[in-house]
Amino acid sequence: MHRIERKPQEVFGDWIAGVADDWPQDAREWAHREFIDTIAVMVPGAVDPLADKIFATVEAWGHGPCTVFGKQQKLAAPWAALVNGAIAHVLDFDDNFDPPKAHPSAVLVPAIMAVAEEEKLSGPAVIDAYIVGLQILGRIGQGLNPTHRNRGWHATATVGVMGATAACARLLKLDAETCARALSIATSMSGGFMSQFGTEMKPIHAGLAAKGGIMAARFAQAGVTAGALTLDGATGMNRLMVGPDYEQLRDAMTHVEHGQTLRYSLENVGEPLLITEHKFRVKRFPTCGAIHRAMDGLLDLKEQYDFTAADVVSVDLLMPQVHFNNVFYTDPQNPLEAKFSAEYAVGCILARGDCTLADFTPEKVMSEDVRALFPIIHRHPVDKAESEFPTEVHVELKDGRKVKAVIAWPRGSKAAPFTDAEYWSKFDKCCAGVLDDDARAHLRDALERLPDLSHAGEIMARATFPSSQATRQQGQRRVYDNAN
Repeated sequence: MHRIERKPQEVFGDWIAGVADDWPQDAREWAHREFIDTIAVMVPGAVDPLADKIFATVEAWGHGPCTVFGKQQKLAAPWAALVNGAIAHVLDFDDNFDPPKAHPSAVLVPAIMAVAEEEKLSGPAVIDAYIVGLQILGRIGQGLNPTHRNRGWHATATVGVMGATAACARLLKLDAETCARALSIATSMSGGFMSQFGTEMKPIHAGLAAKGGIMAARFAQAGVTAGALTLDGATGMNRLMVGPDYEQLRDAMTHVEHGQTLRYSLENVGEPLLITEHKFRVKRFPTCGAIHRAMDGLLDLKEQYDFTAADVVSVDLLMPQVHFNNVFYTDPQNPLEAKFSAEYAVGCILARGDCTLADFTPEKVMSEDVRALFPIIHRHPVDKAESEFPTEVHVELKDGRKVKAVIAWPRGSKAAPFTDAEYWSKFDKCCAGVLDDDARAHLRDALERLPDLSHAGEIMARATFPSSQATRQQGQRRVYDNAN
């Protein structure tokens, strides 16, 4: 009997619509923690200048029932998700997820919360949608990576919209065929280049993906038709967004990390459950995660050998080339560029003993205490994957000592996850200078109760701040003043 081969989007659509909401408790807890982390970084993100730029642009496009972080005026769901996604990603302090090599929560949380407000959905429903959306985001990302990301696509945008679509389709209880169509529609909203790193468009990618997920699910719900071969076909997402050598690369692959096989996993979409298998890379520093292993290593060396910047002859960074590809600014000229600079991140650790939100003002970025160290920080790219080659930090001291740290996983990752106390400590630090003690406690209370909330929108209702420009500028200054 001839076997009819099913399309990836059909298999994924079946799983989105049909998988039971009986997740293991640790999966629910991981999802809950990433809501905490994302809401935390959205608080200072809401007083970043980009927030006002985007809100001023989209405000006239449609008011509605959905909260924009830090604003009194509510918007229609796609526009609220657009602003909130950018706010969540603007400080580059939000989590990373290895299977797609993307920032998932800055996309998923804003999309999910907008639909939850619109539809008055519960906390358990949003946690369920997050787990479902993350699984599809990861599975599609594994089918495109590692080549997709290494060739310059920003997976937070390209694959993030697919995860957001799955999460929204789950919230709206769409049937399997409609879920599959929603994923096909979402491919038409997939885009974003790493050449935007170090600019305000980079965080807007997260917002566009969140918005696109809502729109794709709603278009599918309305009956909009879409192609059947948009994920895997002659002009499918994998061939177009990997390259014309997609099949050769896929068939020649010998080393696999993070499940990235250049193949869509269709035999068992939900096993393993990626949220518990891979967990997250929760950020200790508000910089590109590619440099965090080096930053951790240098901090460890400073603590172990008790040296300062004045004692150092040189710092040599041996890192996979793909990590250096992300932190490509060797002479950053503004805070956004500094977030993608190996020299600035390592220089902050060496000169200041840490790297916090306070280090990303124009004055701090141009300060000579760090910039004077750039010439002694040397790059040594290694043509190996990150799991094949841990980051090495070599420090030569003026007293003749040569010390070295080897770091395979950064703090906050699967190998060294944050404790619940560390999540809440990050939340408190992010709120400092933006929310007063009562407002912070009010928001934390709702976040703590997320798994049991009858209306998840209660969290967003506690996320409005004073909206005058003067007050917001004062809040932004206080963020940086209190970041240490």
